[in-house]
Amino acid sequence: MKVALAYSGGLDTTVMIKWISQRYNAEVVTVTVDVGQDEDFAEIEEKAYKSGAVKHYSIDAKKKFADEFLSRAIKANAMYERSYPLSSALSRPLIAEETAKVALKEGCDAVAHGCTGKGNDQLRFDATFAAVAPGLKIIAPVREWNMSRDEEIEYALEHNLPVNPVKSRFSIDENLWGRSIEAAELEDPWTEPPTEAFKLVKPLDQTPDKPEEFTIGFRNGVPEYINGERKDLVSLVRMLNVLGGMHGYGLVDHVEDRVVGLKSREVYEVPAALILINAHMDLEKMFLGRRFQAFKQQVDSLWADLVYSGLWMDPLRKALDAFIDESQKGLDGEVRLRLYKGSLRIVGRRGEKPLYSPKYITYARESVFDQRAGEGFSKLWSLETRLSSLREKE
Repeated sequence: MKVALAYSGGLDTTVMIKWISQRYNAEVVTVTVDVGQDEDFAEIEEKAYKSGAVKHYSIDAKKKFADEFLSRAIKANAMYERSYPLSSALSRPLIAEETAKVALKEGCDAVAHGCTGKGNDQLRFDATFAAVAPGLKIIAPVREWNMSRDEEIEYALEHNLPVNPVKSRFSIDENLWGRSIEAAELEDPWTEPPTEAFKLVKPLDQTPDKPEEFTIGFRNGVPEYINGERKDLVSLVRMLNVLGGMHGYGLVDHVEDRVVGLKSREVYEVPAALILINAHMDLEKMFLGRRFQAFKQQVDSLWADLVYSGLWMDPLRKALDAFIDESQKGLDGEVRLRLYKGSLRIVGRRGEKPLYSPKYITYARESVFDQRAGEGFSKLWSLETRLSSLREKE
């Protein structure tokens, strides 16, 4: 038997290499996907081989992650429960897809992941594996072995696996779009996250004493410029993570509804994601009509729910993308923003061909709007209300 394992290099997946090889008498091919996490990939590869992998793949997917996943999230204003910009959720289907492709290439019998049985990631991996490689068995050791972290460390030491037995307080997941922090004292929703939990966002007392203003330029709803300078999306997101974090902006701390029915306190560092989504939502108001905006908000919410729930490969998500792509045609413009002491303000916006019309909205003499038309419109607008009132008085 041969198994392709989505391998992060952490304790769980390192133990899995040995565990899968023993339990299933299998050869394990490890797959590490670079979605922008701050890791030493050569070290991860070395660790995989030391743990018993027969072959290792290291795949640079940062550009694909940005161009095919993050760009769509920005156009969809993707915020699960109006708070979480889907940083981990967006990366999982890409990691699973690349792992499944390796499995097919290597002639594997199964694919494996390191997700628990109580979280959302199991759904994201399982659904994507099933869509890309429906004929392969899915192995999820954490759902089978029921080992505690201490038992995993004991197993690793017993089998001379290259792990650091020092117990970390927090469970961290990181990629280009953000960083999630869980476990330890954060499981108490009343406890404020300690400063040492954060990596991207500076404490307010360490942020600059002067505000910083900058512009983001969009083409067809996708950010392409910072301060007039064209950037690929990977570079642009990285710049904004640094800029937002330097000014103490980009923290999300909320109670989240997992798909399995549990509530979980989640803490995220997502400076670039919040900056770009807020800027994009603001620019959309210049271009989309009132009814169009109201409907798109429903589409955006459903899009975020589908991605959060692991259904990136679902036909409905692709159909929603078709509508969203249509809504973004010609959405070209700039948003001016200001960061200061943990806050983000949008201080200006302009578009190339917006619905916003100064000559109609102005109250100056240059206005082309005939206010006399308002009288008849106002009477008709409230006609149903007035008829209802008259009926009640009869």
